[in-house]
Amino acid sequence: MALTRSFKETVQARARRDPRFRAALLAEGIEALLAGDLDTGKAVLRDYINATDGFDAIAAATGTPPKSLMRMLGPRGNPTARNLMAVVAHLQSAAGVRLRVR
Repeated sequence: MALTRSFKETVQARARRDPRFRAALLAEGIEALLAGDLDTGKAVLRDYINATDGFDAIAAATGTPPKSLMRMLGPRGNPTARNLMAVVAHLQSAAGVRLRVR
């Protein structure tokens, strides 16, 4: 049986090399949050962060420790609106995109 990469690794590799995919991934994560699907939104944002800036850069920009960010976006994390919106604002700024709700 051939060894294959995991789905998560494939998504992260594509996000690293394809700016349009990266922007769509960020939008998908935020749309999931806005739709009330917190678990999916956090998972997509976590994958996005791992494929782009990394948690250390987000931590420096938001003033939140990296481990706290990892826990916040983890499966059992329960982020406050303030912390979550700080992360979202930084991700949008770093990506050079501005998402709007219609």
